[in-house]
Amino acid sequence: MPPRRIAQIIATLDRAGAEKQLSLLATGLPRDEFVVHVLALTRGGPYEQTLRDAGIPVTVLHKRGKLDPLAFWQARRWLKRLQPDLVQTWMFTANAYGRAAALAAGLHPLVAAERCADPWKQWLQLAIDRTLARRTDRIVVNSPGVRDFYVAAGIAADKFTIIPNGVPAYHPSGGTRAELLAELKLPADARLIVLVGRLWPQKRVKDAIWAADLLKVIRGDVHLIIIGDGPQRDDLVRYRDQCEIQDRVHFLGARPDAMRFVERADLLWLTSAYEGLPNSVMEAMAAGVPVVATDIPGVRDLIIDGQHGLLVPVGDRAGLARCANRLLESPELHQRLGAAGRERMTREFSVEAMVKGYAELYRGLL
Repeated sequence: MPPRRIAQIIATLDRAGAEKQLSLLATGLPRDEFVVHVLALTRGGPYEQTLRDAGIPVTVLHKRGKLDPLAFWQARRWLKRLQPDLVQTWMFTANAYGRAAALAAGLHPLVAAERCADPWKQWLQLAIDRTLARRTDRIVVNSPGVRDFYVAAGIAADKFTIIPNGVPAYHPSGGTRAELLAELKLPADARLIVLVGRLWPQKRVKDAIWAADLLKVIRGDVHLIIIGDGPQRDDLVRYRDQCEIQDRVHFLGARPDAMRFVERADLLWLTSAYEGLPNSVMEAMAAGVPVVATDIPGVRDLIIDGQHGLLVPVGDRAGLARCANRLLESPELHQRLGAAGRERMTREFSVEAMVKGYAELYRGLL
């Protein structure tokens, strides 16, 4: 039997979590069994080149605004021309446009991927999700917390398949911590906390800045490195400046080499109000870097508090500072949590296991 043609549809190919998982999946599926084609509705991005380098065709539509009938028509035309054996869509924009286009083109089976518990969704978005779910063969989620959110929103529980994110095996980058500190123009004895993520309200980055200010009161060596960009950047820089900690909080923007900073950090913070299965936490754990994160669904699937990392309630700025100080003050705790996190990622969250889960799902539907 010739390889089956799989269409993957997503809004963008930006440097973000779902886009990374799509890239890992598309490049990891066995080529003798599946041929992947990718459609980005709104724009390409860094993962577009990754996919092209792997020989995976990518089409970008340049959708405009939230409602673009032309993009729907173009997606339908692309699907009718491709005639895939299976269509998978990722996150709300693609789940709406992509599923509707696939149904209009008469294509099945149809798989949707929900990556996050999304409290931002209002009645209209949830109504669209419920309506399209009835004609979707499977909905893949990356954690029980995401499934539970959508079941509570009215989608049948038997629609869901849980396939956790995969984290690539950790390979140290070149260079030393001393060289990195010199590059950042920081003292040789600086202790580094890294936060990686898009700068928008979900991530609650102000909590991290406030916690860094609290740490400054009790110790003089901690620096917070914020990697990422987004619509809140200017507001967050102003907030940092109002807190008068320009010397301790450093915005590096979006970085393709984010892991170079994470792997040399003393710990990683995640301050989000909601997530799916956060890649930044998984990658830090895979590198043996201890994590202090908010106690939310998704994160709980990665970290048992005190065993693989430390958890704090959402918005607990003092808790973030207190847990960070515990790790900085206790080499034994730091080493134990880092080692346990690395072992868990290797054992339970490999890319190979993620790809295998999707391949088995596709085989069962085709």
